[in-house]
Amino acid sequence: MLIQFPFRIEEFHSDNGGEYVNHTVADLLNKLLIRFTRSRPRRPDDNGLVESKNGSVIRKNLGYAHIPQGCASLLNVYHRENLNPYINFHRPCFFPVAVIDHKGKVKNTYPYEQIKTPWEKLKSLPQVETYLRPGISLEALDAIANQMSDNQCAERMVKARSNLLKQTNRFSYNEANQLPPGPFFN
Repeated sequence: MLIQFPFRIEEFHSDNGGEYVNHTVADLLNKLLIRFTRSRPRRPDDNGLVESKNGSVIRKNLGYAHIPQGCASLLNVYHRENLNPYINFHRPCFFPVAVIDHKGKVKNTYPYEQIKTPWEKLKSLPQVETYLRPGISLEALDAIANQMSDNQCAERMVKARSNLLKQTNRFSYNEANQLPPGPFFN
């Protein structure tokens, strides 16, 4: 997963659950000199950004249904090859602009002129090259972004998601009926 990030990771913040915090992850982050922080127990407001992403991206895309653990590799492939490129290079997002009112209070606004993809926002940062990992160039990332149009990428993602959900449903059915997976799970 670390290879998918084109920029250097300086800090990793996770939820406090045991599924997120384990010695393997902590050792890896220590080895890479990445600062590891986690949220406080029973404080859901600590991870507002993650909770927002879960609702607007993950749940909207995959729904609330249980996906069997045996389908983890299928889900990883879907995320790596379809969802992540769509989210990072083709899905428009609002970015805040701080406005100071007549009383001196700072308020974030989200003007339509600031709608950009995360890739476009990253490119707009001053000295963006300093944030990239060694071996990653703006040209290489631009090539990924320009492989297809926003609509083509969205169509590809929808087809891949439909295929993924069909496979997970078959797996769930076989698992519930104690049947070994069929030939479609190689």
